[in-house]
Amino acid sequence: MGLEKLDRSTLIHLYRGELQRMTTYRIRLDTTSNWALGATVAVTTFTLGKESVPHVLMALPFVLTTVFALLEARRMQDLELIRYRVRLLEQGFLATALGHAEPARWAEQLSDSLMNPRSPLGLFDALAVRIQRNYIWLFATLYAAWWLKLSLSGAPVLVAAGVGPAPGWLVAASASLLLLLVTLMAARARPLLPG
Repeated sequence: MGLEKLDRSTLIHLYRGELQRMTTYRIRLDTTSNWALGATVAVTTFTLGKESVPHVLMALPFVLTTVFALLEARRMQDLELIRYRVRLLEQGFLATALGHAEPARWAEQLSDSLMNPRSPLGLFDALAVRIQRNYIWLFATLYAAWWLKLSLSGAPVLVAAGVGPAPGWLVAASASLLLLLVTLMAARARPLLPG
């Protein structure tokens, strides 16, 4: 399909619409990060502020932060799909309108993206990117606050870390393993396309 077969005003409206969607998704990413931060601060403050509150309550913001990171990863996939379409429109339609030669197949690629929407970023990659950019610091803060809560208990940390029948060393090892996995995932994040 060549540019001459495309309705230019339709492409202009598509471009404007995709730019608006891109802006909306960026705002949605920020909103989710703010929810995760708020939940982390609220529970951490409550847990550290009262001696009677058990340290196991720190698992709640960890779970909430994980859920928010997954939600944000899905939104990141949608954002990358929109960014891909915007780049196709900019490189194909707008560059051609400004006198540059039309890149091969941009219209077909755009049409395929509209008919069969698939994000160029997988869920695992999107999650790694979001953890690297925002969530690694929340997880590290939660882990540090948990250790602080344990150290304030008056008992040895590995004893205080016990939860029910689970010994403290097992709980501490599990928490450390989770933090290590999150850190490795953040280190694995691949760079995104510019734009």
